[in-house]
Amino acid sequence: MKNLLYKVLLVLPALLLVLPAFAQPSAPPATPIDGGLSILLAVGGAYGIKKLRDHRENH
Repeated sequence: MKNLLYKVLLVLPALLLVLPAFAQPSAPPATPIDGGLSILLAVGGAYGIKKLRDHRENH
């Protein structure tokens, strides 16, 4: 019985803290994310190619 009580006391506050998170407003319909996202993808791709080339040189 104590084990069940401990579980309920641990889970109940977590559930109560999650409920207000659903009330967050959404982003505006015209949020510009394309410019920064394109740069991040290009830099990530270049970094991945560099790591592959470095790996092939060492092995």
